[in-house]
Amino acid sequence: MAEKFIVIIGGVISGVGKGIATASIGKILEEFGYDITAIKIDPYINYDAGTLRPTEHGEVWVTYDGGEVDQDLGNYERFLGMHLPRKNNITTGQVYDKIIKNERQGKYLGETVQFIPHVPNEIIKRIKDASKEYDIALIEIGGTVGDYENIPFLFAMKSLEKEFSKDNVLYVLVTYMPIPSNIGEMKTKPTQQAIKQLNEHGIFPDIILCRGEKPLDSVRRKKIETYANIDSQFVISAPDEKVLYAIPLNFEKENLGSKVLKKLKLPLKKTPDFEKWEKLVNVIKSPKDIVNIAMVGKYVNVGEFSLKDSYISVNQSLEHAAAHLDVGVKINWIEAEELENYGKVANLLSKYKGIVVPGGFGSKGVEGKINAIRYARENNVPFLGLCYGLQLAVVEYARNILGMNNANSTEIDEHTPYPVIDILESQKQLMANSNYGNTMRLGSYCAYIDENSYIFKYYKLLGRVKTLEEVENYFKDDSNKEKRIGIVKPEEAKSLVLERHRHRYEVNPAYIDRLVNGGLRIAGYHRMKDGVKLVEFIEIDKHPYFAATQAHPEFESSLEHPSPMFYGFIDSAKKKLSKGLVKT
Repeated sequence: MAEKFIVIIGGVISGVGKGIATASIGKILEEFGYDITAIKIDPYINYDAGTLRPTEHGEVWVTYDGGEVDQDLGNYERFLGMHLPRKNNITTGQVYDKIIKNERQGKYLGETVQFIPHVPNEIIKRIKDASKEYDIALIEIGGTVGDYENIPFLFAMKSLEKEFSKDNVLYVLVTYMPIPSNIGEMKTKPTQQAIKQLNEHGIFPDIILCRGEKPLDSVRRKKIETYANIDSQFVISAPDEKVLYAIPLNFEKENLGSKVLKKLKLPLKKTPDFEKWEKLVNVIKSPKDIVNIAMVGKYVNVGEFSLKDSYISVNQSLEHAAAHLDVGVKINWIEAEELENYGKVANLLSKYKGIVVPGGFGSKGVEGKINAIRYARENNVPFLGLCYGLQLAVVEYARNILGMNNANSTEIDEHTPYPVIDILESQKQLMANSNYGNTMRLGSYCAYIDENSYIFKYYKLLGRVKTLEEVENYFKDDSNKEKRIGIVKPEEAKSLVLERHRHRYEVNPAYIDRLVNGGLRIAGYHRMKDGVKLVEFIEIDKHPYFAATQAHPEFESSLEHPSPMFYGFIDSAKKKLSKGLVKT
């Protein structure tokens, strides 16, 4: 297990950027030659994020092994370029669930089960399990110091410190420095209160990251130094930054990485090289050209910021691909319900060089999304459909090309005459028995991809095509290995890809032949153990880029390694910058 731990705690307000700070510190230490892992602790009683509304808690991130976890694991993966398992997200619900099960099974040998020592011990056990085989483990504690629900985790951190010694546990406080508009001066008092509350738990911050609209000045830095009783060099300015990936570079301007190593008494293993990272950041900051993209979704009555959090991985994946193609991307949210009259669609969409229909659920705005897909298909506008976007693209094709009037998904219309999207028969009985989790495809699945497709071209270009041997090695520790790989024929063994899933409905296998005979290319599929083919990718020939996937490729995209699906989409949209849209 790791022998060095960095604990990141928030002060003053939530949403101050602990996740990005954690990811940035991890990126810096990774560049310094250390094997890093990151753990997110969420103090809510929910077992995981699977039942949380994205509009309340942000996007649900799906791990490769099928976990539905906090979106901060997505930040870690995008910065560190690594795959984190579900066990790296620890919740209060998981901790108490395990303790109660252990008690019921007699594993405490008749002891009285109490908050101390059983809760901290279970937390530490999970941290050790998630951090084994790594040099340094970063542990982010959700919420803020002072929250009642954080008390067990702060106590556990002191226990961790006692077991491993203070030299091996470093505390980072991420705090907020407000500038009240009626005063116009950056205030340190909220940070002083956060330090005081942390001290009450026996924790004294080693490094303080001061978030705020503006950089920290010397006056404020000195006040914090005096109050926290730490050297001012460990009080780090962390002003707002529009480009998230610039934050590690900003931290390094204050030599944060070297200061962390100094505190942990660690040597520099490798000279850091941020050249590639910095180049991509500069493209995002100052692109030569900007591609305007329409994201067709449904708005919710909680404000723009929550909506962005609900689709943060899609937004980031577009940004990753654009940076590698030396362009910027401007994402414009289009209310799907505004597109329900097809006669008005062109007026709303004609100025965009690409259209994305992301994942979703429910019937609201469905006809508008279908009209957006139809517009993209008929007007040679690059189109990317993700999960629900693929399902609606199949519905649109069935209706308007194959003449299946009123074709639909049974999620929307149980009585549709053409259920081109449906739940598989093998899953319906599980649903009837309320085994809902067993009917959802979660995590990474293997798919064969057609080498004649342009989707394959982009997977090949970005080095994402795998052999069966590589896929089997990828899943070697997964108990669901056979289910995730499915059946792969010998002739398919060198054309495999891995993408993550989170969905229940599938393209109805009964309609696949009709769709293919009607000109829709099934560019990739997963073959289940019972031999049933599940459609994973579709595309339309003689179109600049009309591609959709049943998967969520946004969960496999990082700044240095963009998703092939998004890369292909932006590549095609970029070509539209100097060309008019030509109708088919």
